[in-house]
Amino acid sequence: MGPAPATVLLWAWATLKAFEVMEKENIFQKTPCPAFLMFDNAAYLADMSFELPCHCKPEQVPMVVWFHQKHLGSGHTQVLTDFEGRLLVEAAQVSVGSDVLARFGIRMFSLLVFRAQPDDSGLYFCGTHQGDYFYAYDVDIQSSEGLVAAFEDRGQEPSVDEQHGGLRIFTTFWEWTPCDRCGVRGEQWRLGLCYLQSLHLPPRYHTTPPGVVSCGSRAVPRQFRAMAMAHAPELLVRSCQVPCTNQSRVHEGVLALYSYVSRLGSRPWLPRVPIQFHQQRLGHGLILSCPGARPEHAVAWDKDRQPLYHTQYLKGVNRSMRVFIDHGHQLHIRFAQPRDRGTYYCWRQGKRVAGIRLGVTSRGRYPASLSDPETRSALQLALLGYLLIVAVFITVHLCRCCCYLFRCCPNLVP
Repeated sequence: MGPAPATVLLWAWATLKAFEVMEKENIFQKTPCPAFLMFDNAAYLADMSFELPCHCKPEQVPMVVWFHQKHLGSGHTQVLTDFEGRLLVEAAQVSVGSDVLARFGIRMFSLLVFRAQPDDSGLYFCGTHQGDYFYAYDVDIQSSEGLVAAFEDRGQEPSVDEQHGGLRIFTTFWEWTPCDRCGVRGEQWRLGLCYLQSLHLPPRYHTTPPGVVSCGSRAVPRQFRAMAMAHAPELLVRSCQVPCTNQSRVHEGVLALYSYVSRLGSRPWLPRVPIQFHQQRLGHGLILSCPGARPEHAVAWDKDRQPLYHTQYLKGVNRSMRVFIDHGHQLHIRFAQPRDRGTYYCWRQGKRVAGIRLGVTSRGRYPASLSDPETRSALQLALLGYLLIVAVFITVHLCRCCCYLFRCCPNLVP
């Protein structure tokens, strides 16, 4: 036998062995389904996306169906599948506030939920359309409305644990995010979600460590739910500074030379990040989003060369903020003013990724829409003003009627 046929035989044998190894690594053969269905507890912040793997299923089951219930034994059950187990949804196509039926996808038997909302909390079951269940989760989506921010640079510390007899309510923090900027002073943050520890939790809910679940879990006894929900999520923010790595740094003098050459008619100067141009009408609101950013990412905003730090622009720092950054890393500009003109740069995970050149104009048509918060505010103010005028009108006429009654008919006065 020559060397060529021997090589072909060795290659075929190695390929067969590789397939044999991959077949042995089948996780569904290694992970037996529990005899008694348990619920794994998982907690996330609103607007985050999460994945629930179906850790076990019989090998003969070719596809799975996911079910959602608000409470165990509830009569209303949502079926999250196309009954073929391969429904795909892209995160970029998901809008805020849409129903969970429009925000989920199934990939490799795992359930993906995009931009989760507090109403998505509940129990999730992996099974078949015949009613067989293999794995289950207890998911808690905590709202960001009452999120409490603490800035370490100002000496602020997270809230202390609450002790109510045998119940302890505390905050569990995630790891620190990377620095949101490089080469200059940036910020990093860590998210803290509400958890509680009690000896009176149902044994059907699998918790790690034992006796600890998130505050919105279905395992929390009814008498403890009000106290648990009063403990809001927390956000710790601190300063950081890291050097930029693997980036070509161009000096300011070179930039000026390139700009001069471009004005002479040579190749135009290309920005280092994609720039989008937008014209906004004077007095109307605007929301800027960072491309590809998720709530768990480290995101920062700059206006031209001025950093917009969370210590000054995070939502809730001041009561009246016209320009602020929400907890989903979106930059809000309410009632745009001429001084808002400029280029807004977006940083994601320590790298500058995009820019938006904003212009403010007082001309042009701007169609009114009830989805515009400024339009809704104007309608509310107009309605309140109308109600106030009606109340004053009625009050004046009632007073005049009373005066006329007392003057013309004094005998009727008691």
